Amino acid sequence: MKIDLHNSEGYVDPTPHEAFRNMKIRERLKHGRFRPVVYICSPFRGDEKGNTEKARRYCRFAVQRGAIPYAPHLLMPQFMDDSDEKERDLALFMGQVMLDKCAELWVFGTVVSEGMKGEIERARLKGKKIRYFRQEVC
Repeated sequence: MKIDLHNSEGYVDPTPHEAFRNMKIRERLKHGRFRPVVYICSPFRGDEKGNTEKARRYCRFAVQRGAIPYAPHLLMPQFMDDSDEKERDLALFMGQVMLDKCAELWVFGTVVSEGMKGEIERARLKGKKIRYFRQEVC
């Protein structure tokens, strides 16, 4: 069943849309079939090797809490060059496009890098739920 954002007169009516969406989510949760996709936001530049390992742990943490993690800084360096500013900007843009598809943004650590600031701001603008994990989680 498609949940329409518009009422019978064609006007945007977000209240019933949100209520039905939440009902569908609760039903899937009850049956153990729902896992929200969460965007993993943590530093990458600087200590790339150490930060990559931390991002892996953060993803594992998300899986253990019933989520599907998306960590662009684990994916993008596989084919994008972070030291090339044009490629870095493109990778950040692609990450933000994917952020729009995620249910929540999970921010890890006590340091917020420039790239993370952009992701957090984008999540705020899009009305995403943002969760902060300040302590080491793994």
